[in-house]
Amino acid sequence: MENYQKYLDPRTLASLEGLDLQARLVVEGYVAGMHPSPYHGFSVEFAEHREYVPGDDIRHVDWKVWSKTDKLYLKQYEEETNLLLYLLLDVSESMDYASGENVTKLQYARFIAAALAYMILEQQDSVGLVVFDDAVRRYLKPAGQPSQLKEVLRVIDAAPAREKTDMGAVFHDLAERFKKRGVVVVLSDLLDDPARVIAGIKHFRHRRHEVVVFHILDPAEVDFPFRETTLFRGLEGGAEILTDPHALREAYQDEVGKFLREIEKGCRMIDVDYVPLRTDQSLDVALSGYLASRSARIR
Repeated sequence: MENYQKYLDPRTLASLEGLDLQARLVVEGYVAGMHPSPYHGFSVEFAEHREYVPGDDIRHVDWKVWSKTDKLYLKQYEEETNLLLYLLLDVSESMDYASGENVTKLQYARFIAAALAYMILEQQDSVGLVVFDDAVRRYLKPAGQPSQLKEVLRVIDAAPAREKTDMGAVFHDLAERFKKRGVVVVLSDLLDDPARVIAGIKHFRHRRHEVVVFHILDPAEVDFPFRETTLFRGLEGGAEILTDPHALREAYQDEVGKFLREIEKGCRMIDVDYVPLRTDQSLDVALSGYLASRSARIR
């Protein structure tokens, strides 16, 4: 899998053994499985053909087409699995921040996206990926074939952090694009106007998607550990300020605390899983801990 294998940490994958991402709410689907569906007795409907890619399940090869063209094509269906997972990866400039020995927030988000994509495909469900900043930069539609993992890893690896973010506008756009209900996973530092962020998430809920928000922050953004006179630079076009951190610490932490409480309260009020994560947390422990607690709540 070329250099994409770096996103599949063996320790993280091992910690996910025996876990799965079940739909907490009703999702649309046709295949009998672990997820609740509002439909009963529907058959899977043929949609189109696509060319065979090594690694695809040969059970879906259309042998009649092969006998006429000597080429391998797969039958694709409107819905191949019960659960659709939409991964929303924030690649705005602020996600490129890292303090000390920590990885950037974007790298941390990439590892989560890779682990979830791997797990979803292992449980024979479908995963899609959206890369965004102030607009949708790439949309990889959900699919359930094994080759989808390589596509997800290729796209997240090629996504640089560069522009400002506009989550409100992006989420409203995507809520209209996602026609089939599923689980929407947001991977972001959410450094935007909280009211606009929550309004966008509400749109997903209005369309009856389930939403999980992984709120990823660097520990320095929360703890403000600076002691010496420091030059602070806005990550998304803000001004540079040379100042004594002691003069800012109390006001800064008050504002950060208010921001975090507003985001968390907004998510809770619309029945959205809010999962705060710091980039100094062990990812295998944090991710497996959330999935285990989620499964316990569903049971």
